[in-house]
Amino acid sequence: MEISSSSSLCSLSYWEYLNLIILRPILALSFVFSLIVLGWYLAWMLVLVHVPLVQEIFGLRKKPVKPKPPTHRRLTQFYNNINAHDSTST
Repeated sequence: MEISSSSSLCSLSYWEYLNLIILRPILALSFVFSLIVLGWYLAWMLVLVHVPLVQEIFGLRKKPVKPKPPTHRRLTQFYNNINAHDSTST
């Protein structure tokens, strides 16, 4: 068995040897690297662009913050009505 396996290694042509030793690892590494780049790109476009810390670090455009009006919420209106009622009754 050893003789046949060693003879098959010796019978490899130059192209098969190049394919086995050099080309396959380069193709495998480039495939893995492309998967990592594709995953990073998708994460960037779907999630990371919307994170305020990432926007601040990379100087991305932030959406303008609109100031809330003073009577924006129902609780504010409720307490303002109570205060107005208390001040008129006193």
